[in-house]
Amino acid sequence: MQLVELLMNIVYICVQGNVYMEVNDIAYDSRKVKTDSVFVCIPGMERDGHDYAGQAAAKGCAVIVAEHQVPIDETITLIIVEDTREALASMSAAFFGYPSKRLKTIGITGTKGKTTIAYMIKSILDRAGIKTGLIGTIETIIGEQLIGSYNTTPESYNIQKYLYQMAEAGCKCVVMEVSSQGLKHKRVWGIEFDYGVISNIAPDHIGKNEHESFEEYMQCKSLLFEQSKLGIVNRDDANVTKALKAVRCPIIYFGRDRKSHLWAEQIHAKRFTDNLGVSFEVKGLWEFKTEVHMPGIFNVENALIAIAVCKHFNISAETINEALKSIRVKGRVQILPGTDGYTVMIDYAHNAASLKKLLETLKSYAPRRLICVFGCGGNRSKMRRYEMGEVSGTLADLSIVTSDNPRFESPMDIINDIMIGILKGKRDFLVIENRKEAIKYAIRNAHKGDIIVFAGKGHETYQEIKGKRYDYNEEQLIIDEIAASKSYERFLPEAKDVS
Repeated sequence: MQLVELLMNIVYICVQGNVYMEVNDIAYDSRKVKTDSVFVCIPGMERDGHDYAGQAAAKGCAVIVAEHQVPIDETITLIIVEDTREALASMSAAFFGYPSKRLKTIGITGTKGKTTIAYMIKSILDRAGIKTGLIGTIETIIGEQLIGSYNTTPESYNIQKYLYQMAEAGCKCVVMEVSSQGLKHKRVWGIEFDYGVISNIAPDHIGKNEHESFEEYMQCKSLLFEQSKLGIVNRDDANVTKALKAVRCPIIYFGRDRKSHLWAEQIHAKRFTDNLGVSFEVKGLWEFKTEVHMPGIFNVENALIAIAVCKHFNISAETINEALKSIRVKGRVQILPGTDGYTVMIDYAHNAASLKKLLETLKSYAPRRLICVFGCGGNRSKMRRYEMGEVSGTLADLSIVTSDNPRFESPMDIINDIMIGILKGKRDFLVIENRKEAIKYAIRNAHKGDIIVFAGKGHETYQEIKGKRYDYNEEQLIIDEIAASKSYERFLPEAKDVS
């Protein structure tokens, strides 16, 4: 493609070289530069792409796009722009032929529920015969191809590539999780979403390398609606209402408030043969009875969002019911098989709001004991640790505090922060630093009627320690331990601090 075509929607200055040249790819990682490609210098949290311009030039790139002058050979074209992230998104969309225009686009943001909502919508659309791609926290799905995810919202070049591949594979729709960081760093810049969703907003991702304040976090969430034709939002969430003050697109409200366009009534927790779930009646713009084979009021809210979106595709209530009964999302209130009368669940809850909703929901199923096994990630807000500790210490009958992704921190330092909150709850607790040992203890001491929730890791298949990711599959470890535990005599332990 001609460079001038890539730059068509960008304000730029050509400092050296010329824009009437052919280029064959775009890169933002100097290690992936090809001959005659464009290298875009992206400033990151830990590294600045401008520092790698020389390395990209040495690998044969023909063009450098930067925010300021960089030392490169005069034979290489240098383009200066105000914002290279915005330029990367715009150039990538042009390079792949603006693929979002070939798809119905559904963007979902919010503190909690993005992944579950995305899979609910995809499940309903697929069941209705509308082939749908997905970009999210767990994976990207293009037809039968599954691509593991590193970020909830990939870099803009990758998003545009995936959208192009989806359109070529015959997809008619794409449902995409859009994180606050993805919006802040303009990874979805230039995409006009047919439907934008904000599920809820609570304080999260605030601190070094994330968001400076809750106000900035809310503002970044609201950016989705600057790119949406229609907004679907939670009327029950005061923070969402606050974030939407400047939004101009039409809005559809969902919630439990009868002033909403779509609301839920007659909500009942249900135990199925091999699962926990909830039934309810949909009211408002559409009226029918349904049930979700995933527990919790929050999954009623998630389902209402999926229903609100899919109403615009003229899908029958029968098809929606079939999809909601069959939905399973890896690492999201995921119940594991093989137990002897007790329930084991893994969930991605990794902040206080998510954990509180999860534990309150599970208590509504009247377990013999509610046991919560969790930790907190390193190099993240300490406030999250105190709050999660207090939530578990207050709501769980037994909290087993362990390690999560310590990153560059000491696991015990993180655990000690969590304990400040745990001790406010005045409930039983244990400290078992090694997460595998914590799993073993919880399963081998489970009794009929208990509910054990392993929170924080969810779908993740690694533990991040000192800058390296080690293989760690929580689901498989728990399934193996459930099988092994059947040969052990069970007893009721006295909870104590074993730190």
